[in-house]
Amino acid sequence: MELRQLRHFLALVEERSITRAAKRELIVQSGLSNSLQALERELGTPLYVRGTRPVRLTAAGEALVGPARRTLTSAAQAEQAVHHTRDVLIGTLRLGVSHSQHLVPFASYLGEFTRDHPGIDLRLQYAPALTMISMVEKGELDCVIGPAVSQVPGVRMIRLAREPLHLVCRADHHLAERAEVNMRQLANERFVEVPPGWTARLLSDAAFAGEGIPRRVVCEVGDWELFLELVSAGVGIGFAPVGLQYPVLTAPDSVLRLIAVEGARLERHIYLILPSVGETSPAVRRFADQLLQIHPAGS
Repeated sequence: MELRQLRHFLALVEERSITRAAKRELIVQSGLSNSLQALERELGTPLYVRGTRPVRLTAAGEALVGPARRTLTSAAQAEQAVHHTRDVLIGTLRLGVSHSQHLVPFASYLGEFTRDHPGIDLRLQYAPALTMISMVEKGELDCVIGPAVSQVPGVRMIRLAREPLHLVCRADHHLAERAEVNMRQLANERFVEVPPGWTARLLSDAAFAGEGIPRRVVCEVGDWELFLELVSAGVGIGFAPVGLQYPVLTAPDSVLRLIAVEGARLERHIYLILPSVGETSPAVRRFADQLLQIHPAGS
């Protein structure tokens, strides 16, 4: 069994298409198919069902996914460890980021990191935080910078920052002139929300449930900029992190207002999230160490 074969297999798993997997691996389709067939012959069983779109794995294929990922990760770590003895880092850093990256000096830090370590290639994943945390657990991402409501089992979480959520509404809304509101004043309002499972949604749902107050969500949207534009258009009001830096909110002529919410636990914490088991690669360790030097834990 060769590392190349496992890499081709995982490309098929993640792309769910022979065509896309071959394109990703920069080989012809017949070459990828031959590699997969050789792997199946060595293992003595089919790994995927032919003729299905998208490609569907057999039970044996499903069983191979985790060990294949761990094997390739271990091989990459071995290569990096050797280079690390010469103080040269190589390899790929798979980093998940969320809408919270404005709270850390993210772009400038990545620029500095890649200049210091030109042998490291970055693969950035942009998705809801809970999705990316699960990817860290499965070995699909090396680390994540993102929000969470609380500590999550199965990963190591280092807090980088905290950020409250405030009510956001139009300037002509009847609550807009208040310095602060409480949850009961929001009972009969129309809400724009982010999808269930997002950290901000978990916090707002818990705040209403804690007060025993029903509410009406008239619109759900998985993009903070569009969320703010919908509130600006009068679709409803909502809860937003105070640090969002979109022009619809920050421009001098913005019609939006941010209002603190009294007594509610509407604060999200931003974490550096790492695997809790197994050894991380030298590249991941260096990334985490340098990030924590410029943005200390708990700040």
